[in-house]
Amino acid sequence: MIFEHEIPKGSRLYFGASAKAKRVLENQVCDILDNAGFEEILTPNFSYSQHQAIGNDRKLIKFSDENNEQVSLRADSTLDVVRIITKRLGRTTAHKKWFYVQPIFTYPSKEEYQIGCEWIGHNDISDIMNLTAEILNALKINPILQISNINIPKLVASELNIDIDLLKNGEIAALFELNCDWLNKLIKVKDIESLKQAIQFVPQSIKTELEKLLDRAQKVNYSNTIIAPLYYGSLKYYDGIYYRVIHNNSTLCKGGMYSSEGMSSLGFALYTDNLLKILEEDR
Repeated sequence: MIFEHEIPKGSRLYFGASAKAKRVLENQVCDILDNAGFEEILTPNFSYSQHQAIGNDRKLIKFSDENNEQVSLRADSTLDVVRIITKRLGRTTAHKKWFYVQPIFTYPSKEEYQIGCEWIGHNDISDIMNLTAEILNALKINPILQISNINIPKLVASELNIDIDLLKNGEIAALFELNCDWLNKLIKVKDIESLKQAIQFVPQSIKTELEKLLDRAQKVNYSNTIIAPLYYGSLKYYDGIYYRVIHNNSTLCKGGMYSSEGMSSLGFALYTDNLLKILEEDR
């Protein structure tokens, strides 16, 4: 039996002190983004094209509109922001830097608040990683910033003729069993120095993408950074260097490079709910 005062599993409720903490966090981050030249946008909760951003359609909450076209609740903000700015608002604004504060929704009833930004037409990922670092420093937290390049595991799988799922699932033991010297060095990469060493031994087909990763990582000004060249993330649209911010088992942020509407762009999303938990722990 479900009582009328109950809320669905996975949904969010903030009140009193927790609602105030959420508002303070959002205002603090928004001030940083505003000072960095980003303008605010709030996108519709409903979308016709969320399947382009989500790798697993079963995560979408879907229904049909009055014309029997499939609509879904917003499960990701990135591509919708770019489409709306370039296609719907393109004649009224030439601005390329946008931020948003809004929730996303995934099946069956999961609700997550996010603070995110998109930098349309920009391709230096180190700029957006340093902006993320600025926010973390302002919040006085020091979680791990993990930097990766989604092209590297794809190239490794092709070079060794192995199933990409070994890398998607992080099956390190199976990778060591391949007894490949250069792969073993890549597996052990954790920082800039070990990445420099590994680059000397990898096949030429992989070296260029590793050098891109090294170049961008060297430009990041943050103390708690890990380089993870073989990490393969879950977001569908990242196509180059990308990163995540993690603390214990929580993901606090994801960001990276992607192509949309014929342009290379950058963006990140801070997971407000997880950030609030970390901030509460530090009190």
